Amino acid sequence: MLYNQILVRFGDLTLKGKNQKEFLRKLYELMALKMKGLNVEIENTHDRIYIHLNDVPAEEVVKRLEYVSGISSYSFVVKCSNDLKDIKTTALELMKEIANKDITFKVETRRANKNYPLHSMEVTKQIAGYVLANHKLLHVDVHHPEVTLHLELKGNSCYLYNTEVRAMGGYPVGVAGKGLLMLSGGIDSPVAGYLAMKQGVEVECIHFESTPLTSIESAQKVIDLVKIMARYAPKNKINLHMVPFKELHMALLDNVPESYNITIMRRMMYRIASKLAEKKDCLCIINGESVGQVASQTLRSMNTINSVTSIPVLRPLCTYDKLDIIAISKKMECYDISIKPFEDCCTVYVPKAPATAPRIEKCETFEKAFDYEKLVNEAVEHTNSITIDVDSDIDLSLLGLEVREVVAELKK
Repeated sequence: MLYNQILVRFGDLTLKGKNQKEFLRKLYELMALKMKGLNVEIENTHDRIYIHLNDVPAEEVVKRLEYVSGISSYSFVVKCSNDLKDIKTTALELMKEIANKDITFKVETRRANKNYPLHSMEVTKQIAGYVLANHKLLHVDVHHPEVTLHLELKGNSCYLYNTEVRAMGGYPVGVAGKGLLMLSGGIDSPVAGYLAMKQGVEVECIHFESTPLTSIESAQKVIDLVKIMARYAPKNKINLHMVPFKELHMALLDNVPESYNITIMRRMMYRIASKLAEKKDCLCIINGESVGQVASQTLRSMNTINSVTSIPVLRPLCTYDKLDIIAISKKMECYDISIKPFEDCCTVYVPKAPATAPRIEKCETFEKAFDYEKLVNEAVEHTNSITIDVDSDIDLSLLGLEVREVVAELKK
């Protein structure tokens, strides 16, 4: 292929006004980290980033660009001089590469170099006329072309491209501060983490493990999900906090009516998450709740559960339906891990008739039946924090988890 560069566009970052420089600095930094180890050159300009491929396969660069939030779109480009003859020759070579059958096309010119002797329309006419005269399979259609050849004149150069690929969008991870993601082993919470990172929130993860009430494989699922999420993190690393939840779990089963078990369990999780968020300098809690999806996610349930914390709770999935969430999960490559049949503490004992409109005062009454504050503080104190990177190989036996044999149904 002729392509020798990739042109990267900023999107929403251009709307940041006086903060734009800081946002762009973060983006440059993030992109450089993701390209580490590749023999590419990153050229920063005020409104674009150009990645010089230096014979590195474009596919490898694009794979890494998919993990960079803050990029609106990118294009494979050919760079040549701004000499009209050079542009004509390059344009024809590019169109011969992409057009091996009868197609319609048009040329669009963007002239950032206002000192260029020809106006944009004049350049467009000359290039289109030359390509049309020398490529017998092309036909002009300025309204609905199959291919649009873009020319961008900047300084002494011209950049030519015919595609624009949408990227992750949003803002660079970290510009919005840090949040604590409540991560189960399911489909929803990793997607919520991805969407939060897409909007510039750096995440740490908290997981409530109840081994041996739950299998150790459920903990392994979580670690595998964090490894995938770490692809989007600034240094390919995410901190994971494993909370020992068994004692609280048992106290809930012994003291709380079945219909309120999930509601009060979630209230305990929020209490623990709030304490850990404060310790880890996280400005918010993030979870994978989607309005109405299950009993604990009705608005009344959310209100009752949320009442135990004053920390902002972000719910990136609150308006998503399940198919939307699954599509993102598959794009992230989390889906096949998330659907492995190993249950976490929220699903191992599901009430037959959970309360869908639980009342705060009832929860407070049921919670008086046991010393939950002591158990919450002990869970926080004994939380095991580890750093997961994309290549982590964690020995679960070192985390102090209690192992039980997986039942036959879960092995299937």
